[in-house]
Amino acid sequence: MAPPCWCQCDAAGRSSNPPHEAGGTAYFSGVSQLGTDALVLHAFDYRETSRIVRLVTRDAGVLSVVARGARRPKNRFGAGLDLFASGQAQVVMHGTRDLHTLHAFDAAHSRPELGTSLDRFAAASALAELCIRFGQESETGLLYERAVEALDAIVASDPLDVHATGLGAAWRVVAELGFAPTLDSCASCHASLPADADVTFHHRAGGALCATCARQARGGRRLPAEARGTLVSWIGRRPAAVDSTAARSHLRLLREFLEEHLGDGRPLRAFVAWEARQLGRRAK
Repeated sequence: MAPPCWCQCDAAGRSSNPPHEAGGTAYFSGVSQLGTDALVLHAFDYRETSRIVRLVTRDAGVLSVVARGARRPKNRFGAGLDLFASGQAQVVMHGTRDLHTLHAFDAAHSRPELGTSLDRFAAASALAELCIRFGQESETGLLYERAVEALDAIVASDPLDVHATGLGAAWRVVAELGFAPTLDSCASCHASLPADADVTFHHRAGGALCATCARQARGGRRLPAEARGTLVSWIGRRPAAVDSTAARSHLRLLREFLEEHLGDGRPLRAFVAWEARQLGRRAK
């Protein structure tokens, strides 16, 4: 038996009111034109000729945009809106509305390698889901940078290291969102934890617990010292290799942590699929 896993604008984005500049954004009456670096996280068909696209951007966080006419044989987007492609986006921002208009997208990097391997695609899809579900519209470019960095690392990784690379990248995205777990000290009493000590990882408490606090908490999970060191390395942007059994346990720990701290009750479908992929590898 295997060991247990621990514009008022028209359709083209034009306005009858002249824009006036503020930084890199042109503002119109009720709408604004944003030019920004962007990465395609997800896309699906909308009505007869358009597509809804989810982007993580350098200047506005995660955005939902409609690419009008993108499904027509001849359209201004071409093949630029491929999944995981990055480039320069021109977005018409519609005030406080949730859906904006994609005026143009000039792709610079397409990353087709992510579609040639189930392991790479599963890891990339989980990272995209993490950004979509928990990234908010904001003016920081760090989430965009971590997402691009993560996908490029998955593309470049050795086939045997894809899961470790993806897990490390996901934890760094979690840290970028401000939810990194406490690992070097007790998440409850803040006492220092020896690096060589096994601890209890408690999702609700927000990380590792000392022995005293662990006895008072329910539902914790044993976290061996080696596994804790791996998490510290990943969050600290240092590589750490794991075998297939450890990868399954780390993936489960990550999914449970996200569901506790960032979830809204809906399943993390891409993470579930990634986990199922790992379980399928064990069954072979």
